[in-house]
Amino acid sequence: MARILLIIFGIVIAAVGGVVAYRAYFLAPPEAIVISESGVREVPDYFRVVAGLILLVVGAAIAYTAGTKRLKRQ
Repeated sequence: MARILLIIFGIVIAAVGGVVAYRAYFLAPPEAIVISESGVREVPDYFRVVAGLILLVVGAAIAYTAGTKRLKRQ
């Protein structure tokens, strides 16, 4: 029962991390606008992007480790 809950928890954390990273990089308003000689560009909030990617990796790792069978050593 605990393995099933850990798998579900890992998948949920990974999904939340993916959504946070996607929204921060593509949909959210920019963190800053850089004006230079070559033009104007928007800079996304990289802290939220990195935090979302970390959540994605951690959630996937939790789900993977809970889902794989472990060999018992004697």
